[in-house]
Amino acid sequence: MSETNSHQMTAMQRSECLVNALHNPHAYAHPVTTVQEIQTHTAWVLLTGKDAYKIKKPVDFDFLDFSTLEKRRHWCEEEVRLNRRFAPHIYLEVTEIRGTLKQPHVGGSGLVLEYAVHMRQFPDKQLLSELAVDKQLTTSHIDQLSEQLAKFHQATDQASPESDYGQPALIQHWVSENFRFLLSSMITDTDRQQLEHIQQWTHAQEQQFAPHFEDRKHNGFIRECHGDLHLRNLTIIAGAITPFDCIEFNDKLRWIDVMSEVAFLIMDLETHGYPHFGHQLLNRYLQLTGDYEGLRGLPYYLVYRALVRAKVAILRREQVSPQSQDYQESTTEYGHYIQFVLQHINKNQPVLYITHGFSGSGKSFLAKALNEAQGIIQIRSDIERKRLSGLNAREHHRLEMEKGIYEKQRTEATYQRLAELATFVLNAGFSVLLDATFLKQSHRDFMRQLADILDIPFLILHCVAPKQMLEQRIHVREKVGQDPSDATLQVLEAQRGNAEPLRTDEENLTLAVDTSQENYMQPLLDNLSKRLYPRL
Repeated sequence: MSETNSHQMTAMQRSECLVNALHNPHAYAHPVTTVQEIQTHTAWVLLTGKDAYKIKKPVDFDFLDFSTLEKRRHWCEEEVRLNRRFAPHIYLEVTEIRGTLKQPHVGGSGLVLEYAVHMRQFPDKQLLSELAVDKQLTTSHIDQLSEQLAKFHQATDQASPESDYGQPALIQHWVSENFRFLLSSMITDTDRQQLEHIQQWTHAQEQQFAPHFEDRKHNGFIRECHGDLHLRNLTIIAGAITPFDCIEFNDKLRWIDVMSEVAFLIMDLETHGYPHFGHQLLNRYLQLTGDYEGLRGLPYYLVYRALVRAKVAILRREQVSPQSQDYQESTTEYGHYIQFVLQHINKNQPVLYITHGFSGSGKSFLAKALNEAQGIIQIRSDIERKRLSGLNAREHHRLEMEKGIYEKQRTEATYQRLAELATFVLNAGFSVLLDATFLKQSHRDFMRQLADILDIPFLILHCVAPKQMLEQRIHVREKVGQDPSDATLQVLEAQRGNAEPLRTDEENLTLAVDTSQENYMQPLLDNLSKRLYPRL
């Protein structure tokens, strides 16, 4: 290749030529047998076996600008700095690519052609997206991810009050940019009509929830997040889920509402065919953080995040031939995300559920199962009682009836708090199950009145099991010591003596669930469907 021809090439052509030449194993200072290439809409990643090198494409989109060599160097440095928050053992340095387009080499001497993020290559087939495709994703993975995310969000920096981050106008800007790009890229009238329908929904949400967005900023929920947290950017290293490839190129897409980040993962889990894991992640995250008020903006963020991925699919489609398989796959992926959006802007009326039953009757197990099956948010009295007292959910106290954190005034405060949290959840459009004994009529009546005020259905799930099974469950729970409940066998006996039974007028609102039966969930789900949606 002559120097004259080199100058006549576009920036993208030069970069493509450089990347092709870097497939030569001799371009690296360390031993390399083969080089494997992974390409996204913004970068190439070259895998050499032990190390990986990420080279940014010379592109300029509305959300990033890698158009010059100096800008690419700067954003490489930012990528290393920011991702070391999650994976310091993966992100090593920014390295120079020198030499000529025909014979480039990593490091050494000569003209600087490009910059690359030098990373330690992590094991194959350990991305959470790969595990999802191979049906290897487990509840343990989701629990670990929920706890990591909650811990990170509670520790990362908050946006300063004077910054623009988290302001309604900025949030709306990025949603509008998605529509601007997607509408200009649509080929069929059907695609355009679907997008316009979604656009109308988001605009109505923005007008309604602007005060909510302001409150989130004021209350410290706009934080420096990962920004691009989906299954392809999570891998398992030495048994630990490890995030990588956070957004470095635009701080306005990184300093966001923590619930926007949660929404990205929920959306990605659902579109990978794991809606139950999305429910589990959200439920666990809320229990760990107590951020039930954040649910108000979650539907909006779910739609926004799906539109982001739809936009990425179209960006990829525009970089390949219309006759290629990649073109067809990108088109299919776009449609997949749009269907997700359409499903989430048309939801059923929420329902307020409460449990009723003694300790050990399977209330929490039932609530967790309903969460995973239908996305019903589970709020546990055991957790909220301790949160009100400034205690960790797994911090155990000897439960003495009407003493310590279980004295009457604190119990009333706990049920009051359950009602407040339920109101947040229901107003956000989510069904909620209050997981408590509800052995007193006054507590049941309180929640029934709340449902009447909100004009929503109300149901009592009456959990029963043989006495021997109740005692066995409590014994096992005490022995393991991982459950928030402090109930003992002595507490069980006290409950049996003090419980106020369901009244006749409550029985019409009650579904009895024998949790001693192995397969009680499907009949319960069928009964709930008939009870709540008889016309379906």
